[in-house]
Amino acid sequence: MRSVVLAYQDIGWICLDELIALDAEIPLVVTHRDDPGERVWFRSVAERARQAGIATIAPASVNAPDVVARIAEAAPDFVFSFYFREIVGREILCLPRRGALNLHGSLLPRYRGRCPVNWVLVHGERETGVTLHYMEPKPDCGDIVAQRAVAIADDDTALTLNRRLGHAARALIRQTYPRLIEGTAARVPQDHARATYFGGRRPEDGRIAWERPAKELYDLVRAVTAPYPGAFTTWHGERLFVWWARPTTAARTGVPGEVLEIRRGSGVAVASGRGVLLLERIQLGDGPERRADEIADRLGLVPGERMGDTR
Repeated sequence: MRSVVLAYQDIGWICLDELIALDAEIPLVVTHRDDPGERVWFRSVAERARQAGIATIAPASVNAPDVVARIAEAAPDFVFSFYFREIVGREILCLPRRGALNLHGSLLPRYRGRCPVNWVLVHGERETGVTLHYMEPKPDCGDIVAQRAVAIADDDTALTLNRRLGHAARALIRQTYPRLIEGTAARVPQDHARATYFGGRRPEDGRIAWERPAKELYDLVRAVTAPYPGAFTTWHGERLFVWWARPTTAARTGVPGEVLEIRRGSGVAVASGRGVLLLERIQLGDGPERRADEIADRLGLVPGERMGDTR
């Protein structure tokens, strides 16, 4: 059975690596060029394919006619999409004899769309997972082949959760690929009435709204902390990044965004709409990341000052 693999990011690397370990016949890998404006923290799909001697291309668009022709020349029985960032067009979906399948980073039908790992953290979910499903022209709505659930820890970030989803993805591919080859894999329609959908995220979406509860602000911080663009507020008109923070049980005694206390060796306590957020690691503008109380001392930040838009 011949499989063309479209893959990117670390989970794409993991799934390709597992197919190679399973002796899958892979005539072609399609991946993306790295974006020079993005922090590339993940392993290279292109390099893993080259190590295995697999032909690899990184076109501007997988749906370009010459790329579709290249995939057709590979005569695939399956097309697999593993964290590939482009929507795969109908012309490609019609090529594989046995079907086109995608690995999505949530427990479908919930969290269809972009950036599911970040979104589940933003929303304070306690569980997520990975889903292998058949692709249709409309993203993330095809029949489910297999799923693996992953619990979300209180201190998970998008990076730590992504790594554990990678382990789940490897196990899912190891178990499911042989069943696909044998023709015994499940195919279960999704319950579209339970579907939720979320779009892509921009750096601006990391702006802290201090009127929100401290727990929600913490969930935002851990969803977009490094290697993602980060949660941020402003102080004296300059962007202040919050790379780590925690909600506390202290009663709020100030207005949202008000600095309540500088805790030596600990951080800076800031009032929110409900509760207090303790800033632990911060960065002002292009300056260095430091412990929040150290930066407060350097800047002369004192209780009573306010962060964010105070209009």
